[in-house]
Amino acid sequence: MQELTILLTPDFWMQIGVTILCGGVIGLERQLRGKAAGMRTSILICLGTQTFVSLSVALNIGNTAYDPSRVLGQVVTGIGFIGAGVIMGKGGEVKGVTSAAIIWMLAAIGSAIGLGYLTMAVFLTMMTVGVLIGVEILEATFWKLRRGVHSRYGKEHEESDEE
Repeated sequence: MQELTILLTPDFWMQIGVTILCGGVIGLERQLRGKAAGMRTSILICLGTQTFVSLSVALNIGNTAYDPSRVLGQVVTGIGFIGAGVIMGKGGEVKGVTSAAIIWMLAAIGSAIGLGYLTMAVFLTMMTVGVLIGVEILEATFWKLRRGVHSRYGKEHEESDEE
């Protein structure tokens, strides 16, 4: 019966809403670029992390036998494993590092929400999307940033660089 009362609280629904919003905003940015971990994945990573952390906090109330930091530590380990699966080495090339970092951030944002830090989670979401878009703009503006593994914008400047 306690679960039902938790489901009916405005705080519960506020956390769920912020979780879906934060995961969705980051996921939208990734999906629009055709990257791994699009909207569905991003929302679910954020929501899953938020749920685990919220449950650990709820179990800790009035009972010193539960330690929410242990759940947080396991989330970090599990998310690291998922992120490693996203990184794929192919022909000596490493790909998916940014997607793995995004998964890491989604877990951090979900953890912040689960601990009740909704404003921090929204701020982290804005910062994450800002970094993704900001670096994209920098790479498009300054051709020297397009060298090596970051050469997705074309080879036209590399030829002039060798002259």
